Amino acid sequence: MDSRRTLVADTVAIIAAAAVVVGVVLQVMLPPAWAPRPAVTPDYPAGLAFPVVGALIVRRRPGLVLGPLMSAGGLLAAVAVLSQSLMLHLAASGALTAAGVLRWVSVATWALGGGLMAMVLPVYAPTGRPPSPRWRVVPIAGMLITGAQALNGVVRPDPPYAGYAFPAIIPNPLQIPGYTAYPVVRDLLVWPVYVCVVAALVSLALRLRDADPVTRRQIAWPLAAFAVYVVFLLLGEDFVLGATIWTALIPVAIMFSVLRYRLFGIDTVVSRTMLAAGLLAVVSAVYVGAGALSSLVVSEYHQVAGLVAALFAGTFFQPLRRALQRAIDRVMYGPVGDPVLLAQRLTQEVRRADPADALAAVVSVVRDGLAVGGVAVHVPDGMPPRVQSGEVGPDARVIPLIWHGEPVGSLSIGRPGARRFAAAHDDRVVHTLLPYVADVAHAVRMAADLQRSRERILAAREEERRRLRRDLHDGLGQTLSGLAMTLHIARASLRRSPVEAEVLLTDLGVGMEAVTGDLKQLVYGLRPPALDDLGLAGAIRGLAGPDPAVTVTAEGDLDDLPAAVEVAAYRIVQEALTNARRHAGGTSIRIGLTRGEDLRVTIADDGPGIPAGRRAGVGLSSMRERATELGGTCVLTSTPEGTTVEARLPTTAPAPR
Repeated sequence: MDSRRTLVADTVAIIAAAAVVVGVVLQVMLPPAWAPRPAVTPDYPAGLAFPVVGALIVRRRPGLVLGPLMSAGGLLAAVAVLSQSLMLHLAASGALTAAGVLRWVSVATWALGGGLMAMVLPVYAPTGRPPSPRWRVVPIAGMLITGAQALNGVVRPDPPYAGYAFPAIIPNPLQIPGYTAYPVVRDLLVWPVYVCVVAALVSLALRLRDADPVTRRQIAWPLAAFAVYVVFLLLGEDFVLGATIWTALIPVAIMFSVLRYRLFGIDTVVSRTMLAAGLLAVVSAVYVGAGALSSLVVSEYHQVAGLVAALFAGTFFQPLRRALQRAIDRVMYGPVGDPVLLAQRLTQEVRRADPADALAAVVSVVRDGLAVGGVAVHVPDGMPPRVQSGEVGPDARVIPLIWHGEPVGSLSIGRPGARRFAAAHDDRVVHTLLPYVADVAHAVRMAADLQRSRERILAAREEERRRLRRDLHDGLGQTLSGLAMTLHIARASLRRSPVEAEVLLTDLGVGMEAVTGDLKQLVYGLRPPALDDLGLAGAIRGLAGPDPAVTVTAEGDLDDLPAAVEVAAYRIVQEALTNARRHAGGTSIRIGLTRGEDLRVTIADDGPGIPAGRRAGVGLSSMRERATELGGTCVLTSTPEGTTVEARLPTTAPAPR
């Protein structure tokens, strides 16, 4: 069935195109006195373009009624072109009776084809169904009126020769003698035709108003095309050339609409068309007004009048263009139209907002620019992780936020509000604002990481102070109190029992040694003594052991490093060595210390690497925090050939307080 429809549509397209081509050739061969005026009408492009596009739609969408309607309307227009050219050829050769018969065909096909394309097609475009069953009255009434037009032309009596357009009157074999009402009926039927054409256009406009964003873009193509054609039609015969040229664009617009091809560009087309039309109208008015005024003032100097008019038009062109563009954008897109202006506003809002309120500023600007029900930005590691404005809804459009290839969150966009071309405009707004939103999301994420790092550092510092207090009070303090008590007892026993005093003094010496050991442990916890005794490279070599073998290499001057950098490097190496010995299972460990602009510390083993899926432990977090506290970085890389910990520590960073 589909193949049969396709064959019929293709055949109609070929026949219609051949009919138009033959009609044009015959028209070119006519004697000048028999040439039609105007030379071209909308039937010519309609006969060529409508059947071709109709065949394409039948091939791609065989169940859609638009394809057959376009094929039929285009074929009728092509037959009207061919029959008119044949009629004039027969009349020019003297066969006036045969020409009169062809005149019936020309009048009937012209009326019915025009009604089909101008009154039926808009009601059924682009989905193949009218907006509601009530709207079927428009194409029915339109075809009845065009039928009445055709019938009125078929039975008209022969006109008087005075004022006739051709050298001889083409007789009408079916004329009704004495039918004097012909011109009155002809003129009366024009207005119902105009009403039906405008009503068909209104059906498209109403469907656009009530449709979803995608269907709006789909309807916008035929609506814009038919609207311009209707304007040319209402302006009268003086604009037949514009109507002829524009008729060729109508089937193209329907093709874009039906096949949903390049739907996102319709708002740009409409915007630029409205802008060009507005500029043309206003600049022409300014030019004519200035020319008329200057002609009145300096009527004898026509060149001066033209110069003044041109200067007026040029002066007002740019401000007028900007004002019209803003007005068109407001009509089509709402209060906010230009994505570039939105980006500038977003930048200003983010600059004025506190870091904690940056996401709220982003959400507010994006929601205003898109005119949607709600917008939310989700940053998994942010503080807070989600900021929302309005109701996003369960069917929100979710767009990932990528910052230099790294996912940093997502942007959720709710349903669009009432806007004519929301989706087309929204895509441009999203494309423009997305990099800015990703930058803010990354900044918020980094600020949250920094805040958490500060909190961890503060917590670790307080835990260290608590440990020192506990060790000093519960350990060293209690030991010193016991030693003081032993000393008092020994002094009291010195005269009464020297032997007992000797024992007490011996215990006192043992206790002092214990206190010395506790002090050494306490001092080592604050800063390893080996750093002061051996330097960083020597202290790290002191951590090396026989199993596995550890190789330490040092490059650059390591003598004047800040104390905090030495401690951080020592602790990072100590933790990495502990992890390698416990988990790596390798045979050797390489430690590298390189002093340049920064201190680079590298610990690499030749083990099998970290198993997939294993999460980083407390040790790696501790190493990263030590590096971050100084403004550096610590990165772990694991491959089947081994694991490498690489830390970068700025050597100019001040020691943390």
